Amino acid sequence: MKQQSHPFASLIVIMGCLILSACGDQLSLENASTPLALGIDLDQDEKFHFYATAPVYSKNIKKKSQEITGEAESLRQSKALQDSQTAGSVQGRNYQVLLIGRHLLQYNDWFPMLDVIFRDARNTITDRIIVVDGSVKELLYLNPPDQPLLPIILRGMVDTKTTKSETYSTTAQELHRQFMDKGVTPYVAEVKVVNKQIQLKGSALLNERGKYMMSLNAQETILLNILQKQADPGFSLSYLIPDKPQTGPFATNMLSFTGGKVKTSIKTAYANQKFKFDIHIKTTVGLSEHIFPIDITKDSPKLQKQISSLMQEQIEGIIEKLKKHKIDPIGLGVYARAYQYEHFKQVEDEWGEAISRSEINVKVDLTIGAMGPVK
Repeated sequence: MKQQSHPFASLIVIMGCLILSACGDQLSLENASTPLALGIDLDQDEKFHFYATAPVYSKNIKKKSQEITGEAESLRQSKALQDSQTAGSVQGRNYQVLLIGRHLLQYNDWFPMLDVIFRDARNTITDRIIVVDGSVKELLYLNPPDQPLLPIILRGMVDTKTTKSETYSTTAQELHRQFMDKGVTPYVAEVKVVNKQIQLKGSALLNERGKYMMSLNAQETILLNILQKQADPGFSLSYLIPDKPQTGPFATNMLSFTGGKVKTSIKTAYANQKFKFDIHIKTTVGLSEHIFPIDITKDSPKLQKQISSLMQEQIEGIIEKLKKHKIDPIGLGVYARAYQYEHFKQVEDEWGEAISRSEINVKVDLTIGAMGPVK
C-alpha cells in the first residue's frame, strides 16, 4: 500500500530543524557577560586599548560593575582578552554607549577599527557614540557610588539633551551613514570629567576621515541643529543684550528665550567656480527670562531685531569655523548633490576643500510670540 504524505508532520520537522539551527549560536545567560559600555583609546605609547564595563549582579558585592581593559590589535582580536577577565563569555548585544577618546581621534582613518561592530550580527548598532575629552580609562573607572551605572547615566544624559537639541544621540549605525555619505561630515556627542563629575560638553565635529577638528558647546550645538533642520521646539538660547546696563557682578543684561517651530530653508547655486548657499531661518519664540526691565508694547519690535541679529551673528561665527576646518556637519553637500549634481561630482572627494571656498549667507527672522505671564 502506498503511504500518504503528511504536510503537517513535514512542517513540524522543518520548524524543529530551524529552531535547532537558530539555537546553535545561543549562549546561556549564566555563561554570558553583558558589558554595557565599550571604549577605545590610545595610551601614552600610542597603543590601541579597549575598555569595557559590565554590571555585577550580586548582593554580596558592593561594587556595581566590573571593568575590563587591555591592549589589542583590533576589537575582534580583543574578545579573547575580554573573555579572559570575566566569568562568562563577553557578548556585544547590550552595549549602551561606545566611548572614543579624543587622543585616538587625532588620527585619520580610525573608523575601520569599528568594522566588527557592523560586520558581526551579534553586535548592536544602536549604541550611542560619545567622544571623551580626556582619558576613556578615567571616565570608565569613575564609578560614582551614589549614581546608577555609568553606561546608563551616559545614555540617559545624551538622549535627554538630544531632545533639547543640545547634543546628538548618534548611534553606531548613524555614524556609519555619516562616514559613507560624501555630502556630510560626522558629528557626535562629547563629554568630559570635571572634578570627578561627568559633564556633557555639547558636540564634537570630525572631518571626512574621522579626525577630530573642533567642539561646539550646548548653545552652538542648538544652532547647528537648526541649520540641519533637526531642532525640535523647546530649545533654549540666551544672549547678552548690548544696550542694557549690567549691574555689579550680575549679568543683568541677559535675555533667554524658548524656541518654537523653526523653518530653515536652504537655496543652492553655483557661480564663479564655487558653491553658494543662502540659508533663511524663521521662528517664533517665547521669552523665558529677561533680567532687565522692558516695556512689552514699546520694546518688543526692537528686541526682536536685536535677538535676530545676535543669533545670526553667532551662526555666522560657527559657519566661519566650519569653513576654516573644512568640515560640513550641516550637510550642505547633500543640497549641492541634489541641486548642482554635475558640479558636486567634480569635488565630492574633496568636499571639505570645496565647502571652505563656498559662499554661505545666513538670515534670521525671529518673532517674539509670548512675553510670559508676569509683567
